[in-house]
Amino acid sequence: MLQQNHLQRLTYKGLCAAAGLLLLPCSVPAASYFEDGFLGLTQKELHDKMGMPQAVRDRKSALRVFTYYAITDWDKYFRKLVSPENGEDVYTFKREGIDVRYSFSYTVDPNDQSENRTLYVRLVDIEFSPAVPISQVPSLVPEFKPPTDAASPAFRSNIWVLLFKGPASPQARFIVKEATKDSLDWTLAYQLFSLQGLPDPLTVKSAVDRMEISTQSLDLVKRRQKHTHEAMMNPYSPEFSQQQTTPRPSQAAKKVPVPKYAD
Repeated sequence: MLQQNHLQRLTYKGLCAAAGLLLLPCSVPAASYFEDGFLGLTQKELHDKMGMPQAVRDRKSALRVFTYYAITDWDKYFRKLVSPENGEDVYTFKREGIDVRYSFSYTVDPNDQSENRTLYVRLVDIEFSPAVPISQVPSLVPEFKPPTDAASPAFRSNIWVLLFKGPASPQARFIVKEATKDSLDWTLAYQLFSLQGLPDPLTVKSAVDRMEISTQSLDLVKRRQKHTHEAMMNPYSPEFSQQQTTPRPSQAAKKVPVPKYAD
């Protein structure tokens, strides 16, 4: 079943078709689910916003192994060999001396049986080369506006930090593949990864080399993933930074026990 915003788009398209008969200009407005401005956009809306991608890539395995294609080669040949939704649009930027690469993954409406099905952005993968401190990520990714409340939901493992922000969006279920998605709420999520692993304790200077913008379920994390998701203070809160600058109380050195011998 189409979600509300997709029904609205279909309504707009119908109006546009009628307007076309009257030779009136008309365009379907872009509508992302969250403040990131990407999730839920159609591929055309993304291209209107970002321009045409420099390349397209497709994943060759469950691991992060990709094949990259020039956009012209993809459109003319490889798009016909690989399902269009498996192709990720790639954009590269140079920001503050760092190579920043955006890759957009898509999904389709399963009820759409047309030959050229509309693609919708379901995930944004952003890579940094070289790796950068956690504190630098917002300046490299302007769409990333992390929460600043210390109590904002945040979790970690030994290789990633997961942040939730803002209210849930019922429409976002459209881009979720989870089988029980209709019984859960889905929220904007930012997940930062470190290939080399994250230290404990974590600091804002800890390096990450990749992040994902997606929608995830806070309820799912709390109920089913609590053994893999360790709750933590939001690393972008002032309290987190203050906690790191406050010296820890020194612990008294433990005395080495001295054995006693009988006379």
